[in-house]
Amino acid sequence: MTGLEDLEGWFRGAGPVLLGYSGGVDSSLLGVVGTRVLGEGFLAVIGRSAAYPMAQWRTARGIADAHGIRVVEVDTAELDDPAYRANPTNRCYFCKRELWDVLRAVASDRGFETVIDGTHADDLTGHRPGARAGAERGVRSPLVELGWTKATVRAAAERLGIEGWDGPSSPCLASRVRYGLEVTPERLEQVERAEAMLRRLGVEGDLRVRHLGPVARIEAVPAMIPLIESQWARIEASLLALGFAGAECDPAGYRRGSLLTS
Repeated sequence: MTGLEDLEGWFRGAGPVLLGYSGGVDSSLLGVVGTRVLGEGFLAVIGRSAAYPMAQWRTARGIADAHGIRVVEVDTAELDDPAYRANPTNRCYFCKRELWDVLRAVASDRGFETVIDGTHADDLTGHRPGARAGAERGVRSPLVELGWTKATVRAAAERLGIEGWDGPSSPCLASRVRYGLEVTPERLEQVERAEAMLRRLGVEGDLRVRHLGPVARIEAVPAMIPLIESQWARIEASLLALGFAGAECDPAGYRRGSLLTS
């Protein structure tokens, strides 16, 4: 397994570095190591919009505070882009294009030569249209360059005592909205509130409330489905109160990229 020394060496050779920081385990690891190696020569930037989960923001700020990561926050305006709002299967491209344009401007204003993201080697096999936007803007991915997998990232994050090293991934809220259904702040809020309700009931692990238009479809890890079923009357009532006309729990459980086949 690649050691932390290799990642530290990568940062030493990269010059001043600006990180697109979400608070997920991948960018958190880069934030902790980058700060240790580069000090004031490292900056983590959070892009805020209605698609960024509030729970993820709280995690990001908590990790930054615990590890002394210097953070700035900027607003991104992907929801102003009709191409993004239309929600095609390459929606992430338009989101990342906006993010990296904003972060590139921050980097230029503050004198940071290198802009990085938390993409790792396992990501290269999935549906990742946003990667093209990063490549077009010269964004580097140190974890990919070093060949780090998700397992490598988690092991290193555990070693450094990073909160959530073994936690579920938390992509943007728009990833829950069925392709072709317009992404709106109202739909993003419905999804966020629905998932927060399920977390309060004790649902753990990977969780998605897929916004299918009139219907909310819950995807959770198989171990959580009995809990959801036992609380179904309460869950359904909550989802209807959020504005959904119907609700369902997918018996197949959570699976990445399920909206591509829906």
